[in-house]
Amino acid sequence: MVHVTIDMPEEALAAFRTGPKDFAQELRLTAAVKWYEMRRLSQERAAKIAGVSRAAFIEALSKYAVSPFPVVRR
Repeated sequence: MVHVTIDMPEEALAAFRTGPKDFAQELRLTAAVKWYEMRRLSQERAAKIAGVSRAAFIEALSKYAVSPFPVVRR
């Protein structure tokens, strides 16, 4: 596994009222959802990046108002 270090202002964690570990998990999930929405990742790969099961990822999509069904754009 690759480890990435990101400098964040303390206010970011305070705004979410969470610790660094939970903040990192939320950041991974949010990034994975956005990349899925942009059609850069499949559900399976996005779930893996988020560190959750595919079912949990699909459930999280509704939290972010992102459709689990790919939209074909013309």
